Amino acid sequence: MSDIIMENMPVNPKQSKFRHIFKKVKKERQLWILCIPLVAWVATFAYYPMYGIIIAFIKYVPGKPFLDCQWVGLKYFQQFFESPDLFLILRNTLAISGLDLLFGFPAPILLAILINELAFKRFKKFAQTVSYMPHFVSWVVVSSIMFTTLGTDGVFNEVLQLLGIVHEPVAFLSKGEYFWGLITISNIWKGIGWGSIIYLSAIAGIDEELYQAGAVDGLGRFGMIWHILLPGIKTTIVLLFILQIGGILNAGFEQQLLIGNSQTREYYDVIDTYAYRYGIQLGRYSYGAAIGLMKSAIGLSLVLITNKIAKKVSDLSII
Repeated sequence: MSDIIMENMPVNPKQSKFRHIFKKVKKERQLWILCIPLVAWVATFAYYPMYGIIIAFIKYVPGKPFLDCQWVGLKYFQQFFESPDLFLILRNTLAISGLDLLFGFPAPILLAILINELAFKRFKKFAQTVSYMPHFVSWVVVSSIMFTTLGTDGVFNEVLQLLGIVHEPVAFLSKGEYFWGLITISNIWKGIGWGSIIYLSAIAGIDEELYQAGAVDGLGRFGMIWHILLPGIKTTIVLLFILQIGGILNAGFEQQLLIGNSQTREYYDVIDTYAYRYGIQLGRYSYGAAIGLMKSAIGLSLVLITNKIAKKVSDLSII
């Protein structure tokens, strides 16, 4: 009798939802156990330090408790927007990020397609390995290579002089008009192989029967790529594009400081280097924290906006 009464009782939607979540977690408990170290790491190093965001709204004095510091509100945000360097910093940041988005984003896609089209498996593995290697080279080494090859007495200038293209060495690393191009090329060289891993994984997940059907329909090699391969990895492309748009204000940091110099500051100084110079070197910690917080807030907004547009246009989203 009691069982019949329990079955006829109305079910609370919230309780039903919690039961569903509990059953799902119980069913996938092995995966959740494996995720415990990752969740603990993210909570410790990504979320716990976020209480320090308050520095952006107070006049922070090192060694002094946050609550004892003077509250200034949006003062440092206003100072940044009134800074005479604002236009220059935004120009450099958007120019470097824009070039990286324009040329650097499609580069791993193209490399993944080329590697996938290789017929010889041994050469295919060799090409993958070689393309990944620059990712593990530090920017200190990359900058040393660039100074060795592009310096006034470097190999590149010697080749240009031997070919008669130039009559005297060109100071590529000391002229600001070359900096954006050089930083874009170095970013692509360093990240193209590593970025292609995700696309190669997505390509591997495409059903082989689609290729067989395409061959029956008379599709050639380029037809297979255009009508089967690219649509098969469209979701991955949209996902990574949204994430890269969100990081458009992350124009780099190490490469600017290592490759740039006083003669190219007007072209290499970006938001991160500006925040480092004022926040760390000059000891204006609150000002630097305000710049970093503003950059993160804009990045989050761009992710949400791009995600909404992608959802309307292609019905794909990450949220």
